[in-house]
Amino acid sequence: MSASALEAAVSGSVLQAAGAASGGLPPQRILHVFRAPVGGLFRHVVDLARLQAAAGHAVGLVCDASTGGERAAQALADLAPCLALGVTRMPMRRNPHPSDLMALRAIARRAAEVGADVLHGHGAKGGVYARLAPVRGCAPIRAYTPHGGSYNYKPGTLRHRVYMGIERGLALRTDVFLFESEYVAGRHRAYAGDPRRITRIVHNGIGEAEFDPIVPAEDRYDLLYIGELRDAKGVPFLLDALLRLRAEGRALRLLMVGSGPDANVLAERVVAMGLGDAVAFEPPQSIRAVLARGRVMVVPSLAESLPYVVLEAAAARHPLVATNVGGIPEIFGPAAGQLVPPRDGQALAAAIARVLDEEPEACRLRFEGLAASVKARFSMTRMGSDVLSGYASALRARAGAARPAIAPTAP
Repeated sequence: MSASALEAAVSGSVLQAAGAASGGLPPQRILHVFRAPVGGLFRHVVDLARLQAAAGHAVGLVCDASTGGERAAQALADLAPCLALGVTRMPMRRNPHPSDLMALRAIARRAAEVGADVLHGHGAKGGVYARLAPVRGCAPIRAYTPHGGSYNYKPGTLRHRVYMGIERGLALRTDVFLFESEYVAGRHRAYAGDPRRITRIVHNGIGEAEFDPIVPAEDRYDLLYIGELRDAKGVPFLLDALLRLRAEGRALRLLMVGSGPDANVLAERVVAMGLGDAVAFEPPQSIRAVLARGRVMVVPSLAESLPYVVLEAAAARHPLVATNVGGIPEIFGPAAGQLVPPRDGQALAAAIARVLDEEPEACRLRFEGLAASVKARFSMTRMGSDVLSGYASALRARAGAARPAIAPTAP
């Protein structure tokens, strides 16, 4: 299936899911607020926007103006017909910055202009903006989906304590939490306290078309890495595993697809390790096109929430090796015992070797089983309906709190 055909099929899946996702919620005006239009967070927002628009809601986006490049610009242009409230782009810094005050005022103005009923923040920065924006003229409910972010900082560090303190305070400004994994929900309870707000676990969902098998390319790399190029994704441990496997006499090649702040450092490290001829780098592109070009996908992450890249590879029945972090065990379900400890190049190398050496039929059956499990538990329909159900509960709670108490009638 070509990339364009897949996109059309996925759009069809979204439209089919929209009816089931409406949940009986009257039409709402929904603004999704997030920082970077890249990666799994962006995919989640795009899918939700399509679902919600198809279900009759007016949807708009607010995001950073400087990240994502041409790929994000094209994705936003493709999404434009679904966005009755349009796209607003403005400067947003990754870390706290005085310019956040200007962004908050701009978001508040935009929410007031469109009469937003729902401000849904995604990620740490989007969550701050959506919950603190001082909107006048309307009183939107404030929804928050963390997507990992600050919850992945190492517990006990100053940064973790500061961010969890902020989350504890922001919970008072949150009408509904829509955690994308049990893992992140547990981290919030453990380190920011019980939110004492309406809470839903809304797993990322994927469309029917993404379960179609992939036709392998003729000339394939042995290993694939697809994702952000930074140390927190565990790339150094993948390079260590590759070096160990090649030292055993396995002439393996690795294709790394992505971009990120450590791209140049990682490229230099590859050369310094003597792996220059074994590793190729390419920019971000359609995941299914990349999966067709490799035998085994490796996810060496040190921290994750509920990564789409794992869901998509599993749905496509593609052999993969992943670390036991974040919400990845939730994706693997009964097969979570196959996951590898993080920060262990030797264990990662051994797991890769097991998949490469596995009898082809046994490997096929194993990953077909994983695909069936994912299909049963991570549907786009469920994701859309669970989000709208969360909004509806928050709106009912708001209406109930605003309703004046009726004094009992005297006998």
